This record gives sequence, C-alpha cells and structure tokens, in this order.
Amino acid sequence: MKSTTEIANRFREVILNGTWIANTNFKDQLENLDWKIAVSPVENLNTIAVLAQHIHYYINGINQVFKGGTLDIKDKFSFDFPPIHSQEQWNAFLNQFWNDAEEFASLVEKMPDEKLDEGFVDVKYGTYRRNIEAMIEHSYYHLGQIVLIKKLLLKA
Repeated sequence: MKSTTEIANRFREVILNGTWIANTNFKDQLENLDWKIAVSPVENLNTIAVLAQHIHYYINGINQVFKGGTLDIKDKFSFDFPPIHSQEQWNAFLNQFWNDAEEFASLVEKMPDEKLDEGFVDVKYGTYRRNIEAMIEHSYYHLGQIVLIKKLLLKA
C-alpha cells in the first residue's frame, strides 16, 4: 500500500469512520448531536461546535494548498466563527465538514509518495508529511476534548 493511502486512511479514521485509536471519531461524536448541546458552554472551555469548526478550518485551509492554492489560514483566526443558531445550520456545517474531510483524504491519497517529503508551502512549515500527520494528531487532541465536554454536558 502506498504511504499516501495509509496516511489518508489514518486521517479518515479520526474524522469519518475509525475506532482504532480513540474508539470513536468526529462523525460518530457529532452526527446526531443536537445543536443546542454542540453550542452549550462548559465553564470557560470551547464549545463542541467551536472545536469542530476549528478542525474544519485547518482541513479547509490545507485543502486549498493541496489544490495548488495559497496557505491563507492563520492560527489567530482559527477559533473565530459565526454562532450556530439552529439544527439546520449545525447539520449544514457537519455536511461541509464531512465533505471537506473526505476531499482532504482523497487529495492525500492521490499524491505520489515522494510528495510527502517535499516542503509544504515554506520550509518553515516542514514537509507535506509533517503537516498531514500534524492534522491527524491535532484532530485527535480536539476529539478527546469533544468527548469529555459531551460527557460533562450529557450528565448534567
């Protein structure tokens, strides 16, 4: 199996369909979640919705690079999103999240393995491999937060 296929499948595991590492994934945690729970605050923590939007922000920004565009995402804007006010808005966001995540995985899968060791946009950002693996690790980090926040909200 190509390295790009393996890494694309690892990305799919955390966002769309895996249970091997965390016994869950973003889609499993969010797909049937009521929007009111997704936007409910727990003390000073980010909401589930904001954490999901944060991960989507990076997926979308990296997709742009994978398709030959520029890297326009900035950490300082990665938690700034308009509020979600309905189940319809939440569902629309989730559909976009799943579609963009699958596009990310598909773009990685189509890369030649050699691309993984090339510089990503600028040498200061490391290689494609490092950025894709960082996206996977970053996603697991926030998935853990979502699981804990969801438990806190649902026990209340």
